[in-house]
Amino acid sequence: MANKEVLTLEEACQYTGISRNYMYKLTSMNKIPYAKPRGKSIYFERTKLNAWLLGNLKQ
Repeated sequence: MANKEVLTLEEACQYTGISRNYMYKLTSMNKIPYAKPRGKSIYFERTKLNAWLLGNLKQ
């Protein structure tokens, strides 16, 4: 998974530590960058996921 540029929902949950249910909630509210080609599986670009994670830092 470390070299993959695109992650599945399960991989993104594992990578971020976010639960599957909360990840679905984030995608349904368009709060996280994702792709859903052909209306089926949800995918995440690692670079966009990293930027989203870092953008949510509190100082």
